Amino acid sequence: MEKTNQKYLEAQKRVKELREFYNHLFTFIVINILLAGINYYTNEWAYPWFLWATFGWGIGLAFDAMKTFRLNPVFNKEWEERKIREYMEKDNQKRWE
Repeated sequence: MEKTNQKYLEAQKRVKELREFYNHLFTFIVINILLAGINYYTNEWAYPWFLWATFGWGIGLAFDAMKTFRLNPVFNKEWEERKIREYMEKDNQKRWE
């Protein structure tokens, strides 16, 4: 029963991460469309300054996507599990000393 509850909590956390990412993506799209519209209205894209905001925010969004979809090749799930086992073994060794 406890294992099922733990899996449910993990799934709930995962769904929350996905919802937050999609909210971030939606906000990114809407705000950048508004900025592009303001840029066009003010100077007809003589200088597309809205691209600076889009690029900067896009970098943050890319990192958010990597975290949400677990695309980080260095610190992936296997790395986390390995580190958890390592710390648990160190803790067990300290208890026996």
